[in-house]
Amino acid sequence: MAPPGDHPSLAPDALLRAYAAGCFPMDEPGAAGPVALYEADPRAVMPIAGFRVPRSARRGLRRERYDVRVDAAFDAVVAACAARDETWLTPRLARAYGALHRAGHAHSVEAWRDGRLCGGLFGVALGGLFTSESMFHRAPDAGNAALVATAGLLAAGGFALWDIQMRSAHTARFGARAVPRAEYMRRLRAALACRLPAIAPGGSHMF
Repeated sequence: MAPPGDHPSLAPDALLRAYAAGCFPMDEPGAAGPVALYEADPRAVMPIAGFRVPRSARRGLRRERYDVRVDAAFDAVVAACAARDETWLTPRLARAYGALHRAGHAHSVEAWRDGRLCGGLFGVALGGLFTSESMFHRAPDAGNAALVATAGLLAAGGFALWDIQMRSAHTARFGARAVPRAEYMRRLRAALACRLPAIAPGGSHMF
């Protein structure tokens, strides 16, 4: 069921069907009808086994030292990602990701220091697929700490596909590449066939 008052297209099962079909949602401020679904061709993916940490980011992580946690403050991460002048992450879409989180399919990876949330990312897990939806940082290299920790979590969990939708200069430094839609769909089908244990909340690791 969609969050109260929101369109049925925002219900967890509807969003999961969209991800399984190779689509992702992006909303418009003030929209009241079905959430818009998009495909990207080419599609950006981040390597899991071949993930690389640039030398400058590695130095920054050694200097800054963050405590990385999983799902300790999911709603706060989503709110921080949405706190921009222009964003596709509208309040109703944020509520929908909250519902996906409570259903066990959306997760946040967070960088903390001295009890303060400094950065993080969130995404959706379905079978062996993880989609990074958005990330933020409030302190140097905090976003990188979350990104590096996510790579480790996905590798340890046996995930097959890390979808970041669109490649940027920043993600390219970590190994992101664009693949044709046909290749993405082949990899997506293989990832969805994986049966993995759920990502467990809690835990921490120093970066």
